[in-house]
Amino acid sequence: MLSSRQSSEESTQWLPISDLMSGLMVLFLFIAISLILQVRQIAEEYQDTQEQIYKALLHEFADDLPKWGAKIDKDTLTISFLSPDILFKTGQSDLQDNYKEILSDFFPRYIKVIDRYKDSINEIRIEGHTSSEWAAGVDADIAYFENMRLSQDRTRTVLQFAYAIPEVSQYRPWIKTHLAAVGLSSAKTIKNESGLENAGASKRVTFRILTNADEQIQKISKSSYEEN
Repeated sequence: MLSSRQSSEESTQWLPISDLMSGLMVLFLFIAISLILQVRQIAEEYQDTQEQIYKALLHEFADDLPKWGAKIDKDTLTISFLSPDILFKTGQSDLQDNYKEILSDFFPRYIKVIDRYKDSINEIRIEGHTSSEWAAGVDADIAYFENMRLSQDRTRTVLQFAYAIPEVSQYRPWIKTHLAAVGLSSAKTIKNESGLENAGASKRVTFRILTNADEQIQKISKSSYEEN
């Protein structure tokens, strides 16, 4: 009789705990669903913003890209200048006169387009790329770091020239905090159809837009964690 009563009391004690666990599971489920919906909304907004930026850039530069030897990548919002002979002399970081003319036309218009979407942009990277080649007889490691130095010098030169263009003077405070000059050496060479390096195509300067979608997702995750 005592054993039966004790078993009944233990069962009664476990019921509230079971209800509590069920309630917590439901609560966590709602939190997870809410987080997923917020992340999905940001992803959709990111895709929409990316599409808008791409269309705006294409509308602005469609007629100029062929004569500049440039192209726009829709997926990465990257404008690549692909004519190394126009950009720099071999092994040098001084801008060619033709490239100065291109930048003087391109950059003020580019930054005006970007200004319309600046609240969605985390950073713009001016990236310098080289082939893996260097002087004859130089081993691959030395060539890599010499090309790193060269690519860094080139992107810094591009940024300095672009920054000094009078038409962008009103955007200089934003440029200081959102534009970066990055030299990547031969880390991202262009391959031909047979998988071999295309040395000419690998030598390029790109302007790449990084949106703040990841930053927004991290803020949501942090906020959700702090609330719970």
